[in-house]
Amino acid sequence: MADTLSRAQRSKCMAAIRGKDTTPERVVRSILHRLGCRFALHRADLPGKPDIVMPARGLIVLVHGCYWHLHSCKRGRSAPTTNAAFWQTKRTRNRERDRRTISALRGKGWRVLVVWECQTRDRDALAERLSILIRT
Repeated sequence: MADTLSRAQRSKCMAAIRGKDTTPERVVRSILHRLGCRFALHRADLPGKPDIVMPARGLIVLVHGCYWHLHSCKRGRSAPTTNAAFWQTKRTRNRERDRRTISALRGKGWRVLVVWECQTRDRDALAERLSILIRT
């Protein structure tokens, strides 16, 4: 199926996508704050500038968008039809970079949790998962 937006409209949409302070990231931060956790954001001294860092707990939370990081859910499996090769390469590189980043963080002794955008929709289940992880 062809793109329903013009090149200019698509460019404007893509330019508006943020890498920090996304809605899923804000949801996770809100839950962690309600659980009494304190954390740092986007620490540049760690590989990949992790989204949420809890040094006292030795825990890092990475919040990944399903589309951009190739999650196995419906949104992550969808593929653009315009310039498909470019986007597939970009998304595949994102996934490989994520693997390297997680490996580097674990190598430095951090526990790493990846929260997918689709998981932030069920906030109660996510809060339970985060609560269990924080207690361990």
